[in-house]
Amino acid sequence: MSPKFAFLLRVVFMVLDIMMLNTIYFVVKWYLLDVNLLSNQGEYVTFWIVINITWLVCSAIHSLYESSSTQRFESFMRKSAHTYFLFLVITLIYLYFTHQVELSRIFVSTFLLLFPICILINRLMYLFTWLHFRKKENIIKRIMIIGYNDIAKQLARHFEKNNTHMKLIGYCEEYSNVSELSNYPIIGTPSNAVMMSKELEVTEIYSTILPEQDHRIYDLMHKADQACIRFKLVPDFALFVNKPMHVHYMSGMPVLSTRTEPLDDLVNRIKKRLFDIIIASLAIVFVLSWLVPLIALAIWLESRGPVFFIQKRSGLNNKAFNCMKFRSMKMNTLSNLVQAKRNDDRFTRVGKFIRKTNLDEFPQFINVLKGNMSIVGPRPHMLKHTEDYSALISRYMVRQFLKPGITGWAQVNGLRGETRKLEDMQARVDHDLWYMENLTMYLDLKIMAMTVYNVFKGENNAF
Repeated sequence: MSPKFAFLLRVVFMVLDIMMLNTIYFVVKWYLLDVNLLSNQGEYVTFWIVINITWLVCSAIHSLYESSSTQRFESFMRKSAHTYFLFLVITLIYLYFTHQVELSRIFVSTFLLLFPICILINRLMYLFTWLHFRKKENIIKRIMIIGYNDIAKQLARHFEKNNTHMKLIGYCEEYSNVSELSNYPIIGTPSNAVMMSKELEVTEIYSTILPEQDHRIYDLMHKADQACIRFKLVPDFALFVNKPMHVHYMSGMPVLSTRTEPLDDLVNRIKKRLFDIIIASLAIVFVLSWLVPLIALAIWLESRGPVFFIQKRSGLNNKAFNCMKFRSMKMNTLSNLVQAKRNDDRFTRVGKFIRKTNLDEFPQFINVLKGNMSIVGPRPHMLKHTEDYSALISRYMVRQFLKPGITGWAQVNGLRGETRKLEDMQARVDHDLWYMENLTMYLDLKIMAMTVYNVFKGENNAF
């Protein structure tokens, strides 16, 4: 699991523990003593301050909320038990030596009994949360390592030690180079690594063989991009890589990739998804609720047929999904084959208006809520266009690493509508990849603002 998300999870459960401690204190005080929760009784206020400070100190002593303690559920439970035992001892010592005779013994006993029960409930919540995210398909990374050497073994040990979101499938190496029994299977040779990755549903390939050692690696990198499989190099820095790379470190090992991806971090993905859900929900409740009946009536009165145009488009990791739009054309058989053109005779009068004002795209907020799309991202293309352009533009399929968006960086920069020349699509792909490598919430807000501005200003490519 990403370090940022693991840190966030630790903070959440630290806060939950403190909240539970205080909730039990006030509820027990109110229920057993039948007094105002905020009543200023000196002994109880002092006891309340002491138990909060004591729990924080005991947690710090046992490093309860550090990553080493929360990596595994068993370790977290053991540390929690030790922390509570120390908390109990210190609390009892305080009560004994300060002679707090004014405190109700039933109140203190009930509090000290209920608190560990609630800690146990919190830890079970932690376990369920952890297991939930580990089972998520887009969080579990299935790993293949190309090469079987010292770096590959060190990399495998890293995945074993930090196995919360990675699963090592095996190695790809020439069988003649393997002279010992490996901990993970040799599942193929480097030349068929991408083919085996497809069969075994591998999501990331780590190559300990560099292009300077084997020029076939460049071809494998290209094939991996085409197959929507992330490809990373793990070099021995004694060698030199003559290709621009981005480097990050795992347990002191340098890992190189051909591009940076902010959404490779789980916390960023969660933030973007929450942002999408909030915006899409607001749009559906406050806009689509009245817009759909109005546009539906206008479409139906001019051209009998379905109100919505639903078409298979290329989505995340090149998986097809049903993209929704208001129907802007007469019923025809070419909609999945021929791109819309300016002055296309298939447009209805209502269709021209809703396309010009981008109203035809509003049903895609439903796609966003369903998780097929994002508010901002590369525009989804027809399946035929994906198939055609992926063979003509080398990095075209890399844009499929992102969820498609209702609007995008390419669109707000004038690269929308019909693509008459290959250069037009190349420019769109370049903008999509720039967005993927520089994505921030601020950039998403900027693109949304530019989209609204362009709608009112008017665009030459909008038709």
